Amino acid sequence: MRDHDLILVTDMQNVYTKGQAWACLDTEGAAARIERIVREAERRHPSPKVLFTEYLAPEHPVGAWKVYNETYAAINADPYLNALIPEMKSLSEKYPVYSKSTYSSMSIPEVRAAAEAAERVVLTGVVSECCVLSTAFAAIDLGCHVVWLKDAVSGFDRDKERGAELMLEGLSPVHTTLMTTEEYLRE
Repeated sequence: MRDHDLILVTDMQNVYTKGQAWACLDTEGAAARIERIVREAERRHPSPKVLFTEYLAPEHPVGAWKVYNETYAAINADPYLNALIPEMKSLSEKYPVYSKSTYSSMSIPEVRAAAEAAERVVLTGVVSECCVLSTAFAAIDLGCHVVWLKDAVSGFDRDKERGAELMLEGLSPVHTTLMTTEEYLRE
C-alpha cells in the first residue's frame, strides 16, 4: 500500500450478492477484503484516496445500451438491487460515490481525474470480467498503473475471473500488477 494509491471500489451493489440475479462468486468475501484495505489505508494515511462507483441505468440509453436496459429493466428499476451492499455502507458514507451508466468507471470525470493524479489505481469490486476489467483497460489507456487485487474482485465464475487475470498478466509489469490483498497490505 502506497501513500498515493487510489482505491477504487467498483459497483458493490446488492444485485451481485448471493441469491440475486447477477450474483458473483464471492461478493461478500471481496467486501470484507475491501473494508480491510480501506481501514488499513485510513490507519496508515491521514487522507486516503478512496472512491466508490455504482452502475445505474441511463434515462436515455443509446445504441446497444437500449437493448441492455430493456433486457434488464426489472433489475434496473429495483432500488434495492441497485443500492450498495450493507457491508459498504459505513465506508460509502465517508467517501464519494459516483454513478455511471457504462461499464468503465473511467467514464466518470471525477474518477478519471483522481486516477490520473494517483501513483497507482487499485481495483476492487464486481464484476471482475466486466466493469472492473473495463475500468482497468480504460485506466491503462490513461497512463495509469493498475493494481488488480485478485481476491478483492469477484466475477460470475472462476474461469471468467481467471480470463480477466490472464489478460492483465500479459500487461505486467509495465501497466499492471496482480496481487492478493495480503500482498498489497504488506507493501
